[in-house]
Amino acid sequence: MGGVAVAVLQPFTLCRPRGGWTPTTRPKSCAGKSRRNGIRVRVKPARAALVEARPTAIRVRDDDVVDGGDRSVKVQIYRGGAVDRADDIQAEARALARAANASVYSPELLVVKYGSSPVKVIRRTLKILTGLGTFGLNLLIDQRKGVIDQNKRRRAVELRQIFTRLGPTFVKLGQGLSTRPDVCPSEYLEELSELQDALPTFPNAEAFACIEKELGVPLDSIYSCISPSPIAAASLGQVYKAKLKSSGQVVAVKVQRPGIEEAIGLDFYLIRNLGFFINKYVDVVTTDVVALIDEFARRVYQELNYVQEGQNARRFKKLYADKKDVLVPDIFWDYTSSKVLTMEWVNGVKLNEQAAIEGQGLKVLDLVNTGIQCSLRQLLEYGYFHADPHPGNLLATPEGKLAFLDFGMMSETPEEARYAIISHVVHMVNRDYEAMANDYYALDFLSPDVDVSPIVPALRDFFDDALNSTVSELNFKTLVDGLGAVLYQYPFNGELILKFCYEL
Repeated sequence: MGGVAVAVLQPFTLCRPRGGWTPTTRPKSCAGKSRRNGIRVRVKPARAALVEARPTAIRVRDDDVVDGGDRSVKVQIYRGGAVDRADDIQAEARALARAANASVYSPELLVVKYGSSPVKVIRRTLKILTGLGTFGLNLLIDQRKGVIDQNKRRRAVELRQIFTRLGPTFVKLGQGLSTRPDVCPSEYLEELSELQDALPTFPNAEAFACIEKELGVPLDSIYSCISPSPIAAASLGQVYKAKLKSSGQVVAVKVQRPGIEEAIGLDFYLIRNLGFFINKYVDVVTTDVVALIDEFARRVYQELNYVQEGQNARRFKKLYADKKDVLVPDIFWDYTSSKVLTMEWVNGVKLNEQAAIEGQGLKVLDLVNTGIQCSLRQLLEYGYFHADPHPGNLLATPEGKLAFLDFGMMSETPEEARYAIISHVVHMVNRDYEAMANDYYALDFLSPDVDVSPIVPALRDFFDDALNSTVSELNFKTLVDGLGAVLYQYPFNGELILKFCYEL
């Protein structure tokens, strides 16, 4: 984190003066009590550990450019100052106008729309049940025959193909699973990772027609050339490489899949009804499943508005404008709408392609270190972070920079919650489990009327074993399963915890 550098597992105290955080070793005075071999941090109660990152209308001041809610975006982030700030603001305003009718998630509208279309609902339900039911039956047969391990790769391929056939909603689900080694075996992780940017494409004619319709001008008046086929295809759209006719700038052009709003709308209508059923009849699930589904649906619908994604990218770029090892592509507002996003082209390879990275003369460990530092700064210093950092959205450039792509899904951590998270880590390092339990109040993971005293022994049993293990002995799945067992035994706010873990 910027401004905070400490030796890992060494005793230190974090004091929070008005000017910000300052690390000291056993200071003479500090807000709150200090410990001889530990840390004390005073933390304000937080209402929630995460809040949804929302764009705001752009505002203009004489000396500042306000971008996505920030009040001082300097001209240097606008393509090196080559574009006048006023022109850029006007271009962004025009892009916002083009996105005025972008869809937003509304459960009520979905009920109105699909509640009167039983045939469409039944047809889609049967398709989903057939696909997932066939996969489940094959797993059951493999288990009965004792060949479930031998057939892992085969079943992983089947699941990827099923998710692809079922469309964008299930592709998003597969993308989420592809980054969860605690949930999926390695064979499934490898196959599902193909859902990140190697999906079937839709016809070029439809994509080019969408560009012309959204931007209101012929294709040949925008680009001097454009790739004859998509460079990549993901769940919500596909990407072309092009050169702007006006400036010669090489850009990436993301075009939204046709009919995607209809597809995901129907799926979320069905999944939401399933959530109501689970809430009512499945007693073992104590979390509000419908609320979780609504949260996920809102996130997906946000990704459908490419102007909002552009604003997210600009805000993120501002935060890292002074970081030489981090690259955030710029946005070209004149060629952006709710369904078309034009951004600076970035050359690079995905972070999971180790051989290709090393072939460029780069060290994977350096990129990992940059990623860790960047993630900590996002979560704990800036409180604004990329909530979908799978390998398809992270590139290693030939210059050794870590490039971030796809800013459709972003989240914010309020200041009070950031202090509470830091406090929690500090207490864990010091094995102060009573303080750890009290941190859950500040994070809003526990209701104020819950007695934390029974939780302390459970935390001690779990974390003592984990902290006594060497790095080679630690297993991520075991850690997650063990902590999940602790959380399940007590009345934690499951909805907020799942949301927090999903975003991280």
